[in-house]
Amino acid sequence: MIITKAKSDEEIKEVIQPFKKLVVVGCGTCATLCQTGGDEQVKAMVQKLTDWGKEVTGSIVIENPCDLRIDKRDLKRLGDAMANADAIIVMSCGVGVQTISQASDKITLAALDTVFIGEVERIGQFYEMCRACGDCILNETGGICPITRCAKHLLNGPCGGMNKEKCEVGTDKDCAWVLIWKRLKEQGREELFTKFREPRDYSIKAGPAEIIWK
Repeated sequence: MIITKAKSDEEIKEVIQPFKKLVVVGCGTCATLCQTGGDEQVKAMVQKLTDWGKEVTGSIVIENPCDLRIDKRDLKRLGDAMANADAIIVMSCGVGVQTISQASDKITLAALDTVFIGEVERIGQFYEMCRACGDCILNETGGICPITRCAKHLLNGPCGGMNKEKCEVGTDKDCAWVLIWKRLKEQGREELFTKFREPRDYSIKAGPAEIIWK
């Protein structure tokens, strides 16, 4: 299970500032169990956004927001609520944020920080999209995580080894920072690409990680 915690009101206010109309999407699995993105938390977020002067055009709790097929289906059901929204604020882990970002052409914003990932045993095929670093920067990178998608985990890219939009570490892989640039350009947020990001504070993710309920 993926453990998440809510971003501060101050951070959420900052990232939603440019947008007037929002859709709120919650998670029916992990975030519901963590009490960070279930029905009650989505209702509370809708009320909070309204109190801040934003228009919430619609809200939904998607059972598995990390499943691209389900996201496409459920977001389509929102109809005009999605069409009229400026952005989507997602109350799920980083994987859910990125998957919803792929399922929609709307700007996707994270309301939670991913803290760590609990083990789930299943035989299948998986792709890492979130390192659970505890300090999500997806709001600045178009919903694409450079910590996991870049082989060098660069916070400012691309590096000098990028060739023809491919990563030098495995030439069949797209350069993460090329993907980030393209996504930000599509969204009209190119200025975020040039923002300098300080080295990460690894003390945030000191292990072993634990959550103690009180």
